[in-house]
Amino acid sequence: MRIALYPGTFDPITLGHIDIIRRGAALVDRLVIGVAINRDKGPLFSLEERVAMIEAECQKLSEQTGTEIVAHPFENLLIDCAADVGAQMIVRGLRAVADFEYEYQMVGMNRVLNNKIETVFLMAEAKHQAIASKLVKEIARLEGDVSKFVTPQVNEALKAKLASL
Repeated sequence: MRIALYPGTFDPITLGHIDIIRRGAALVDRLVIGVAINRDKGPLFSLEERVAMIEAECQKLSEQTGTEIVAHPFENLLIDCAADVGAQMIVRGLRAVADFEYEYQMVGMNRVLNNKIETVFLMAEAKHQAIASKLVKEIARLEGDVSKFVTPQVNEALKAKLASL
C-alpha cells in the first residue's frame, strides 16, 4: 500500500490545500493529512475544529478519488510522524520560489533523519498560488470576502469563529 503524509497547520484549510490533497491522493492508496498542533503559530481554530473541517472536506475527495484520506493530528517531528503513519513519502505544496528555499532545507534535514521517506513537491494550480491561510484569516478579520479562497463550509466556519471573538 502506498501511503503519503501531507502535513500542515490548515488554519483554515483552503482551496489551495484541497487542490494539493486531490492531486496527492491520485499518487497513493492512502493519504494522511497531518494536522500540526504547532502552538507557536497560535491558530485561530482549535485542533479539533481544524481536524473536523479537513474530515468534512476530504470525505468528498476520498469518494471521488477512491483513495482513503484521513486526518491525523501530530506534534512530533514531521519525519517521525511520517514513520508513525507508515508513509513512504511526504507531499508538500509549493506556491512560489520562496517556498522552495525553505522546503529544500527541510528535505535535506529529513533525509538525514530518515532516508527511506521521500518528499514529493506539487506545484499549486496557478489560480491557487496566492492563497495562504494567514492571508485568508486577515481578509476575513477585516470583513473581506474570502469565498474565492475557501469552500462555503469553511467560509461559514470563519465567520462564526471571528464573530465569537
